[in-house]
Amino acid sequence: MKNYQKTKIACYLGFVTQAIAANFAPLLFLKFHNDYHISLGNIALISTFFFFTQLLVDLFCARYVDRIGYRTSIVISEVCSAVGLVGLAFLPELLPSPFLGIIISVIVYAIGSGLIEVLCSPIVEACPFENKEATMSLLHSFYCWGSVGTILVSTLFFSIFGINSWKWLAVLLAFIPAVNIYNFATCPIEHLVEEGSGMSVKKLCKMPLFWVAVILMICSGASELSMSQWASAYAEAALGFSKSIGDLIGPCLFAVAMGICRVFYGKYGDKWDLNKFMVGSGMLCVICYLMASISGSPIIGLIGCIVCGFSVGIMWPGTISISSKTFPTGGTAMFALLAMAGDLGGSIGPAIVGRVAQNHDGNMRAGIGVGIIFPIILLIGLFLMSKLTGSKE
Repeated sequence: MKNYQKTKIACYLGFVTQAIAANFAPLLFLKFHNDYHISLGNIALISTFFFFTQLLVDLFCARYVDRIGYRTSIVISEVCSAVGLVGLAFLPELLPSPFLGIIISVIVYAIGSGLIEVLCSPIVEACPFENKEATMSLLHSFYCWGSVGTILVSTLFFSIFGINSWKWLAVLLAFIPAVNIYNFATCPIEHLVEEGSGMSVKKLCKMPLFWVAVILMICSGASELSMSQWASAYAEAALGFSKSIGDLIGPCLFAVAMGICRVFYGKYGDKWDLNKFMVGSGMLCVICYLMASISGSPIIGLIGCIVCGFSVGIMWPGTISISSKTFPTGGTAMFALLAMAGDLGGSIGPAIVGRVAQNHDGNMRAGIGVGIIFPIILLIGLFLMSKLTGSKE
């Protein structure tokens, strides 16, 4: 009998790996700036290379992963993640340009992160678990716990051993994807659709309903990242907290709240209608953005920022679950395009917030305020999806 729990654990660790890849380097940006004399403009390019590489991997997966195979591709993801993290520790010193060493390492582990993002969801969806929607939500909660763990473990490690020991921490973190290579190499992996029978990118793009799903994913990514990426700056500039406290109560508590939502739905999802739960979350998200942007009270603003994490928790995995039911033969192409849409939203949202804040003399409340458009559009998209599918959800 196949042990699908092993598959689930491998995918859990996959999302933890993705969280490490997304959150570890940003904790070291000032260290890179001071030690390697890299300009802040070039430091900002590190995140750009990371997310752009993920977008390219999403596109690659839509066309080629089915040919390569799920197992081979997901094992490659863990290899790239481990190699990239180890490379981050050594390449800046080995290459003539430290910045080049950092960028190469980031691109390598971003390839792994992109493959994890596209493949773990369909791998779990293909397993014969009873409540797929709840399982998907629980799966995605491990990205949240991975983010929180990365921040807390790094803070503790640096306080004990000093930030100059960051290279050792990078190597230690690389053990997680390294161990997971074996997990993915040996766990049972099924396919959502028979080989060659999944929908093509061209066929998906011809379906109006699929574009509604794409809009939902863009708004999910934007609603989440617009708040979380600016949470620390918001806590510092708008609420008056120090930088270190801002890091902990901003992105860290946001991720905790988001993880709680996903665990909650993972445990009780069989008792809730997914579409209604997402509508309620969208409404709560609108309220949270209002609290953070127009309230004159720092406490209310902080509560809005943190609770926003709970409100966006179901959006990404929920959209994937809805799409899986709506397009049962969507296959890898569907998951890849949805991941790309989510990444696109996660890139556009924070950029708009930052631009608006800059145009209002650094007013973070004004920047956060414009982010309210994303949960509003998501609510409209959910209404359209419900109507076009005959309210099956």
